[in-house]
Amino acid sequence: MKNQNLKEIKIISGLKQNIAKIKELSGGSSDVLINEFTTGGIKCALICCEGMLSTATITELVLEPITAISAKKDSHELFHYIENFMLLSVDRPKADNYDAFFRLINSGFAVLIADGMDKALAFGVQGYAVRSISEPSAEGNIMGSHEGFVETVRTNMSLIRRRLKSPDLVLELFLKGEKSRTDLCLCYMKDRVPSELLEKIRSSLDNIKLETILSTGYIKPFVESNNFELFSSTGTTERPDVLCSKLIEGRVAILIDGIPFAVVIPKLFCESFQTLDDYAFQPWYSTFIRWIKYFAFLIAVLLPAVYVSIVVYHPELLNSTMLMLLVDAEQKAPLSILTESLGVLLMYEIIREAGIRLPKPVGGAVSIVSGLIIGDSAVDSGLISTPLLTITALAVISGFVVPDLNQSVTILRLAFLISGGLFGLFGISILACAVLVNICSTEDYGFPYTAPLSPFRSRGLDDTAVRAGIPQMQSRNFTVEEYSENS
Repeated sequence: MKNQNLKEIKIISGLKQNIAKIKELSGGSSDVLINEFTTGGIKCALICCEGMLSTATITELVLEPITAISAKKDSHELFHYIENFMLLSVDRPKADNYDAFFRLINSGFAVLIADGMDKALAFGVQGYAVRSISEPSAEGNIMGSHEGFVETVRTNMSLIRRRLKSPDLVLELFLKGEKSRTDLCLCYMKDRVPSELLEKIRSSLDNIKLETILSTGYIKPFVESNNFELFSSTGTTERPDVLCSKLIEGRVAILIDGIPFAVVIPKLFCESFQTLDDYAFQPWYSTFIRWIKYFAFLIAVLLPAVYVSIVVYHPELLNSTMLMLLVDAEQKAPLSILTESLGVLLMYEIIREAGIRLPKPVGGAVSIVSGLIIGDSAVDSGLISTPLLTITALAVISGFVVPDLNQSVTILRLAFLISGGLFGLFGISILACAVLVNICSTEDYGFPYTAPLSPFRSRGLDDTAVRAGIPQMQSRNFTVEEYSENS
């Protein structure tokens, strides 16, 4: 039986037939627990999914009160009494078809059915194992909050609500995924978000036809432009405080049950260089750090390519001392400098991927092998020159400064290296123009990725070229609608 047809199958009123239908639809799954009992003189059954609820909670709040109900005329009177005179749980949805029924029990609800009733009552007694709130692993900070999102969407909703207690904050839950029936939550500030942006995002989400949703990568293609983009026009964050700052600016966020990251729409290029600590430090220091990040981004993308192109095609740009040092180092290497550079970069990517995928107890072996055996031995043997290894290491380390752009930086670094190795500085310039054109043409729902630089908005420079003081930025009452192409 396909899930999409379950909405059309109404709950059977006869208890025995209802239980038989539930067993048929669930395939006799061992974790679907059916407990038959009699209360108020009516035959009933309490159905739940093992491991999804709290035994103590269901016993104290549901089982004991229900079994103590006095005699009732029929199941309609029993359900009326439970609904109107008993507060067994805060969350008490109903189900009149088997699609809603199975969604509830698979979400940790205990569902009550009775002989003669064609609907079911559910009680929120969730108690499945979840990861506790801990410090975000991907977005470290010094002076900000150390709370990060977890895999449970309702916990993530509470983390946002704790920081934004305004009634203008709207959290809309809905389901996606024909098989997974994953809970998604649309978050926005109704007084800040542009109405057109919200409607377009809702329309994009309506087009999602997936069997399952297991990561943000399942959702992002549906809310991004279909054009080729070197940089993603949607962002992700693991921090509730960062997400709240985006919502205040009029963005829309999507929380996905089972994933500790939120998708933020739209994203601006300049935000990749901003952290929460920027607003905890003095403006002059934050401005200095921000420019360090801009410089590190250029080093990460261009330094290996510029080094190779100058050594091969433009040695006249170097002074005599530097030129002699490079000539002495490179003449011992058996490979061309372009091949050597590509080999070092690809070797680094292999080492990095191995360090990520290996179990943590043996992850340290990667550092030992890469640092001592590969790095030191390769230089001593003459396969790799010391200046090239230094340049590559500096470029790789600089890429760590802007982790949000790591994927794009990795590919662009290789592309610029090949272009510079084949055509020199001219090739680098041509490719740089193509990259700039692509970045400037990137937009999501009419919001340019390169704003406020292109199209230029002078007010946006307060948090781009520099980091202005908090009072000055607060007085602007800024929202992303100012960056819209239609504004």
